[in-house]
Amino acid sequence: MADTRRQHLKLASRAVHAGERPGPRDFVPVVTPIYPGSTFIYEDLDQMDAALGGAEGVFVYTRYGNPTTQALETAVASLEEQEAALALGSGMAALNVTILASVEAGDRVVASRDLYGQTITLLNAIYSSLGVETTFVDALDLDQVEHALARGRVRLVLCETISNPLLRVTDIPALAELAHRYGARLAVDNTFATPYLLRPGTLGADYVIHSATKYLGGHGDVTGGVVATTADRRWELNEINKAIGSILGPFESWLILRGIKTLPLRMQRQCENAARVARWLAEHPAVERVYYPGLEIHESHRTARELFPNGLYGAMVAFDIRDGTRERVFRFLRGLRLIVPATTLGDVYTEVLYPVMASHRGLSPEQRQAIGIGEGLVRISVGIEDPDDIIADLEQALAQV
Repeated sequence: MADTRRQHLKLASRAVHAGERPGPRDFVPVVTPIYPGSTFIYEDLDQMDAALGGAEGVFVYTRYGNPTTQALETAVASLEEQEAALALGSGMAALNVTILASVEAGDRVVASRDLYGQTITLLNAIYSSLGVETTFVDALDLDQVEHALARGRVRLVLCETISNPLLRVTDIPALAELAHRYGARLAVDNTFATPYLLRPGTLGADYVIHSATKYLGGHGDVTGGVVATTADRRWELNEINKAIGSILGPFESWLILRGIKTLPLRMQRQCENAARVARWLAEHPAVERVYYPGLEIHESHRTARELFPNGLYGAMVAFDIRDGTRERVFRFLRGLRLIVPATTLGDVYTEVLYPVMASHRGLSPEQRQAIGIGEGLVRISVGIEDPDDIIADLEQALAQV
């Protein structure tokens, strides 16, 4: 329909305004639209004033909130069974805002010793310079955790549901009870498990963090992060993020929202594939040790069996190449034909990463050794391909080691 309201304008003005800002529609699209606008306007100035004041459900500036991004936040909060969620530009941004909301100079953080390497770097390099002390502990040793908490001034306990890269499973209910007993909040990075396997907020966690780049997005085409929490804490996180600006764009929000629709289907297949791959690797003569919580030999098998449903243990597998050296690992990586060497995980593709070279590159050899990451460790994110093809590719690549 022609825009008769602006026909009196000259061409240059019509080129700018014609077709823009249509009135309300009497239909609802079957999928959430992408709202790329940076600014939202209102004919009623009182409504705009309310929007600028942070009124619920209204938008004025995308750094404060965006309809597409809000749809993603609603979806993640629902999956994690939390009141609210905040989407951010990356998983590290989600971690950073969570820590900022929890500590200040003079406070302490108790963190699992085997976190993602960049998380360790964030705590050691950035927050230490801001006067925040971090004590790294074995999160599976609850006596050690309590000893660290008992020293006082702890405002945040930070762990991963399934650790990166050794896949150690944290007893979330026990850790939450300890943290709260000593007046600390518990933040759990649930990226590896996803809400399909576990919802830490229902077990006592105060913040549930995702690198949405991984399983939530699932297709290797987007970068983002999400924190699920209470409505009050979400407001607090967003106030911080309005100042530092680690926002997720509407296009990225839409891609992650689209990815979430197939998350249960993908995770079911990936977990089943990973179990087959892990059992096959455990029998291979070139493999010294396999890290997979679904194997009875894994130190966290009992905890994983109690926490995770239906015999599913995640889609990540790690293993040590026998007599592993950097050169032997490189020969293995160069021999792969189907599996993709990539510094990520959680995609539909099977991907392999060498922690020494990538995720834990920022740690010294001594630091890596202290948390069990040797020179021969390889991490696999198992995809949705036919498991026979994944195993065949591993077999021919391991033959070249």
